Amino acid sequence: MKTANNLQRVLTRGPALRNLPTPWTSSRTMLATTLLCAVCLALALAPQQACAQDLKLTPKELAYVREHPTATICVDPDWEPFERINEQGEHVGIAADLLKLVSQRTGVRFILHPTKTWDESLAASQTGRCQILSFLNTSPKREEWLAFTEPLLKDPNVFITREEHPFIAEPESLAGESIALPRGTFVEEMIRRDYPNIKVIATTTEGEAVDLVSEHKADMTMRSLIVSAYTIRKQGLFNLKISGQIPDYANRLRMGVVREAPLLLGILDKGVRAITPREREEITNRHVAITVQMGVDYGPIVKMAALGLLLLACGLYWTLRLRKLNRELKRLAQTDQLTGLKNRAKLDEQLPAELERAQRYNRPLSLLMFDIDRFKNINDELGHLMGDKVLVGIGRTARQHIRSTDMLGRWGGEEFLVLCPETELPEALVLAERIRNGIEAASFPSGLQHTVSVGVTQAAPSDSVDTLLHRADNALYAAKNQGRNLVRSA
Repeated sequence: MKTANNLQRVLTRGPALRNLPTPWTSSRTMLATTLLCAVCLALALAPQQACAQDLKLTPKELAYVREHPTATICVDPDWEPFERINEQGEHVGIAADLLKLVSQRTGVRFILHPTKTWDESLAASQTGRCQILSFLNTSPKREEWLAFTEPLLKDPNVFITREEHPFIAEPESLAGESIALPRGTFVEEMIRRDYPNIKVIATTTEGEAVDLVSEHKADMTMRSLIVSAYTIRKQGLFNLKISGQIPDYANRLRMGVVREAPLLLGILDKGVRAITPREREEITNRHVAITVQMGVDYGPIVKMAALGLLLLACGLYWTLRLRKLNRELKRLAQTDQLTGLKNRAKLDEQLPAELERAQRYNRPLSLLMFDIDRFKNINDELGHLMGDKVLVGIGRTARQHIRSTDMLGRWGGEEFLVLCPETELPEALVLAERIRNGIEAASFPSGLQHTVSVGVTQAAPSDSVDTLLHRADNALYAAKNQGRNLVRSA
């Protein structure tokens, strides 16, 4: 409970969270409440397993502990308040305190293998210089050499931006923006995999990543909610704010054990399961409260606050459910049901925005319009069902040949549109040829070869949406009139 109250005070004091965008709320208190609930839920959902005396190690596990009373461990040397190596060379922080409980309950004593960076810790683990990594998320790359215990702690990751940055509802729309992330982290691996549209700036430490955002050298970073609240308050970075999160990116921080030591993994996992939610809460509060405790004793109001927090947690649950449903409804409203591409409504929304941005900042913007040659014959001779299959195949093939920054959508009927930001006409012509060639070479359910004609144009400073579309349409019909299966520009 103290953690929740202290964290709420971090998030509601000072200008760091002012002027938050509408999708969350304009009220700092409401945002603090939401984030507060997230932390409470994270702590509440922690594993609730056996007490210390109920570990029930097997005879093989007991023998292993007797024969191997120590295990080498690598940690992140600079990840406050989770963990760090202090000036005396000691492992301190939330993770260190949780690991002390695991050590006490299993009888395994951890020997620190000191490193200067998280990269060094990963390398030491991969080469066998340490058997355990202390506090990390799972990922496909890490699972190549590590096996993992149950989570020691759960905590959401959030986007950190400068105050003027809008709320981040759809990370896939952040074309051209940059995110600073410590090298070798779970989040770096996931962002590179899931959002190639965002440029990753790799850093050595989390502090360096935050500094790049504060100094306008990166648009955003992503950090644990607990770390964000701690850092913003401790360093006085009040030009920063929390701007959203990716629900699937929540931290589930575990111990990673080299795969060559399955008995050690089983022993440590039992130690982790024996940690109670109250112990996790007390440890987290002890560290998060270091720089935010204001001398108020919250003990007398803990019982009263419990009911309020429960209600807030329920409210958060339904808020997140409704938000997820709204996102799905929005996606469906912007998606062509047949091809799965963006639909006319989404293109009508995005094209004016891209044209305005291009003209305001004097940046290039190109437009591709293409349709399927002799599509009426396909419907007439093979039937509308086969015509639908050809449309789906054309859309799928075209999507394989565009870039991550382009937007492909079905304009209507057999016509498709591609928006190409930051693209001049010569580049757009190359892209159009790539699409045309890819479709010409593709196989379709009809068993026939299908082709497209493509019209290409680049936006001019004086263009309106109508004039830009009119030029692309003229170029498309020029391609058709000159023999089809051609690319022509206006």
